[in-house]
Amino acid sequence: MKLILSTSNIMQGGRQSVIRQPLTQKSNVELIDSLRYNFLASQHITPTEHTNCHTNGHTNGTLSSKPDYRTWTSEHEGALYIPEVDFSQPGLVEEQSQYDITVKLFYLPGIPASRRCAHTREAIDLVLKELHVKSIDLLIVSFPSILFDADDDSDEEDAEQSSGEPDEFDSMVQTWRVLESVHEQGMIAQLGVAEFGSERLARFLPHTKIKPCVDQINLKDCCVVPKSLILYAKQEQIQLLTHNDCNDILPCGTTRELLGPGEGGAGILASAPEANDGIQGDLEPQWVVKYTAVIKDRGVVENKGYIALAELDTRFKPQP
Repeated sequence: MKLILSTSNIMQGGRQSVIRQPLTQKSNVELIDSLRYNFLASQHITPTEHTNCHTNGHTNGTLSSKPDYRTWTSEHEGALYIPEVDFSQPGLVEEQSQYDITVKLFYLPGIPASRRCAHTREAIDLVLKELHVKSIDLLIVSFPSILFDADDDSDEEDAEQSSGEPDEFDSMVQTWRVLESVHEQGMIAQLGVAEFGSERLARFLPHTKIKPCVDQINLKDCCVVPKSLILYAKQEQIQLLTHNDCNDILPCGTTRELLGPGEGGAGILASAPEANDGIQGDLEPQWVVKYTAVIKDRGVVENKGYIALAELDTRFKPQP
C-alpha cells in the first residue's frame, strides 16, 4: 500500500511563523514540521491547541484521542493520501510563464535503484498535479550514496569504490537516462545533480545526452568550493548552487513516529503488531520531493512544499 504524505503550500496563511526554522537548520526539520502541521490542520487541530494539550497534561476532550484517520485522508487507486488532497483546487495564482519552478527529488537510502524510474515519474506527476502546471523548469536529483566534501574532491572515485555501492555509478547513469526521457517529453526544461565534485562530473558527463546545467552542493558550515570544481563547472557551463538539505531526509523511524499513535503522531499506524487502532505493516519511505515556485519579476516564493511516498506492507487494515 502506498502512503502519499503532503505538506501542501507551506507559504500559506501564517504557517511559516509556526514551521519556519533558522536558515542553518537542515531541510528535514522543515519537512517534518510541515507535515505534522498539515496533518493537524486536516484534523482541525491548531498547533497551539496540540502543544497546550500535551503541555498541560489534558486527558479528556477532543485532543486526547485522535480522530479516525479515514475522516481526513483519502484513498485513490490503492494509495492513501495523507492528508486528503483535492486536485481540483487552484494551484498557482498567475500563468505558469510567470514562475520559475524548481523541484528537487531525493532518492532515499536502502531503496533499490531499479525503482527509480517509477519513482521519478510518480514524483513529477504529483508535483504537476499539485501546482496545476504542465512542466517544471529545473529538476535536481539527489542520489543517496553521494555526500559532498570539499576535502575529498580529488578522491571521489576511491570513496565510491569503498562505500559498498560498486554499482551505484551505473545506476546513476541508468537513472539519468530516465530523466532525459522525461526531459524529451517536455515535462522538464533543465536537469541538475547534487553533491557532484569535479572528478565525479568528469566521469559522469560522457554518459549523458543532456548534461546537467546545475550542480547543487552542500558546503556544510564553513567549507569552500574546491577550485578544481569551480574551474570544471565553468568549463562545462554548469552553475554551482549551494543548499543545506539532508541526504537522508526521511528516515524510516522518523516516518513511523510521524504516522504513529504516539504524541505528535498522526494516528494512522497501529500502536502494536496486534493492535486494532491503525494500519499494521512494515513501513519503508521511498522518495521525497521538494518543490518551489518563484515569481520571476519579484523573486518571491509563492508556493513551496514537500511530497513524500512510503510503502506499507499491510497485514491488517481496520474495516469501516
